[in-house]
Amino acid sequence: MDTTAEPRVLVIGLDPYRVPGPWDPEPVAKAIEGGLAKFAEHGVGVETCLVGLDGSDDVTAVVANALRARRWECVVLGGGLRHSDDQAELLEQVVNLVRRHAPDAAIAFNSAPATTYEAAARWIG
Repeated sequence: MDTTAEPRVLVIGLDPYRVPGPWDPEPVAKAIEGGLAKFAEHGVGVETCLVGLDGSDDVTAVVANALRARRWECVVLGGGLRHSDDQAELLEQVVNLVRRHAPDAAIAFNSAPATTYEAAARWIG
């Protein structure tokens, strides 16, 4: 999602449409949209880096490219990366990529897609 403000926050998470399993991704996608809308309401630029778990992404390359795209004030790591024991290794990779490619960025964690702005707001000026 683009806003008119210069992007200052990068949100890294799972693309709900590319997470395998018998589930309906639509509610999660709508929740992500709603959470990102708060950035525009507050005049804060945001970009997303949503990766798939369906094998269609080189997750390391996609995340590293997003992190190198600009200087980020804050990187928010979404719950899909953190809430599953199956994703512990992926979470480690992403955290280490943030440390390597955006060492000055704060790292924040949302509790749900709706709280993504609030997570970033704790760390941005």
